[in-house]
Amino acid sequence: MTIAAGIDVGTGAVKAALFRIDNGESQWLSRAILRIRQRDPMQLARLAYEQVLDDAKVAEKDVDYVATTGEGEGVPFHTGHFYSMTTHARGAIFLDPGSRAALDVGALHGRAISIDERGKVLSYKMTSQCASGSGQFLENIARYLGIAQDEVGTLSQHAETPEVVSSICAVLAETDVINMVSRGITAPNILKGIHLSMAGRLSKLLKAVGVRQGVIMMTGGLALDQGLVAALEEDLAKMKDMKTTVHSHPDSIYAGAIGAALWGAYRFEKLAALDSVSRAA
Repeated sequence: MTIAAGIDVGTGAVKAALFRIDNGESQWLSRAILRIRQRDPMQLARLAYEQVLDDAKVAEKDVDYVATTGEGEGVPFHTGHFYSMTTHARGAIFLDPGSRAALDVGALHGRAISIDERGKVLSYKMTSQCASGSGQFLENIARYLGIAQDEVGTLSQHAETPEVVSSICAVLAETDVINMVSRGITAPNILKGIHLSMAGRLSKLLKAVGVRQGVIMMTGGLALDQGLVAALEEDLAKMKDMKTTVHSHPDSIYAGAIGAALWGAYRFEKLAALDSVSRAA
């Protein structure tokens, strides 16, 4: 039996997950998420780790491996670090074994990751950090419109004549939105237009990495934005060669932490097996 923790330090939040792996069966013991909000991510990583341990009633000494991902390489108590594309890929497979792509849409970028049935990364492509297809851009627009973040998806789906944001640059796109407001464009139409613009860029990323069929699992901070999910489905439906299904899971935001924990457990077990062989020799 192996107990492993995964800690995903993102731009907007720190996520932690704790797993017990026994005879190949993975049991999710606990999870935690802490918004950064100008606080020290390294301190939050420790708090999130302590939260999952306390919630699962597991002593720190009983954890075999602490894996970090994202910006978590500097976490002082970690055992090993994994690249975020590999952890999101493995997390997507855990959330839905039929996943053949992970679409990670976070605060600063969107990233399409093509994966096989084991969660191995086949290829990936991401947007630039200045792009208007990111969570931070959408958060800024919601704040400007005076809308709570959890209302964005619902309002977007009530749009009648969406106004698409054409600019790729986030700064110019925000100027476009200001102009829309001055012209009397409603918030739902602005938000749906932004979602369609983001979806168009994400669809191109998926096509670029060779995703043509299977489940696309949304991960990252915008995975639960149903307006974005709907816009992506709408955009992909226009592409004749794309026979895909877009899925989002209530725990999609934990995908990186999940993948880190599971890869950490795998690495621990492999190292333990090698040590056993060397001792026998």
